[in-house]
Amino acid sequence: MSVTHTGVTTQPAELEPCGQQDHADCGIRDILDRVGDKWSVLVIVELANGPRRFRQLQRAIEGISQRMLTLTVRRLERDGLVLRTVYPTVPAQVDYRLTETGVSLTHLVRALAEWSLKHRAGIARARESYDREHPGNEIR
Repeated sequence: MSVTHTGVTTQPAELEPCGQQDHADCGIRDILDRVGDKWSVLVIVELANGPRRFRQLQRAIEGISQRMLTLTVRRLERDGLVLRTVYPTVPAQVDYRLTETGVSLTHLVRALAEWSLKHRAGIARARESYDREHPGNEIR
């Protein structure tokens, strides 16, 4: 895969109804990997405020590269959480918005984001304490 690759790749085991998979998680892990991904959460939180153009998303999400944003919105679109609309203008205008399924996820994602903000300092202190007690054994 090249450095500039932005295609959506799939895992070998696609989502299948429970009972047709050998996996005990019945596809839950795949979905949680997507909606729990750092960039996906931030994109969903931003799109919960309304439709955004690509550059608006990129400016709003600190630290995300153009490539990672492209991959993230494509994956969310593939999963049916984001709708990409291309308007027939010159140059073409594109916006992203949450689908009904994506909107139904926003209260959970916002709750996770709020929880993260509320507990950020305590988690940072716990990490520092752990790292002091276990020098040279930091987990990143």
